[in-house]
Amino acid sequence: MGIKEETFYEGGPHIGDLIINILLGFTVICIPLTVGAIVRALWLRYRITTRRISVTGGWMGRDRTDIIYSEIVNVVKVPRGIGLWGDMVVTLRDGSRLELRALPQFREIYDYINEKVAARTGNPAGGSASR
Repeated sequence: MGIKEETFYEGGPHIGDLIINILLGFTVICIPLTVGAIVRALWLRYRITTRRISVTGGWMGRDRTDIIYSEIVNVVKVPRGIGLWGDMVVTLRDGSRLELRALPQFREIYDYINEKVAARTGNPAGGSASR
């Protein structure tokens, strides 16, 4: 019998990302940013569990990416929205990267992912950008 998978975080991007981008949309030049934020709010979902990180997104939420903690070599977080939410980039062994945009509770999620990576690989996946 396997270990039960427990969810640490499940949800979409922070609502502040959508609000700020809608306000910026009133300037014609920022309309592409506003459209991107609306698409993220509608179809982007994160699920961080004891076994993996899952990201469902794309048009109509049809794309799904799953990564396991033993494949992670580096995690970088960048605060956004005066620190209320943040972006995170997860680098994998094969050099590919997974970007998690507008994550609420990004500090707690970052710590949780590093804890899981260290437990699986023996090395923390540290690294934090300062902006």
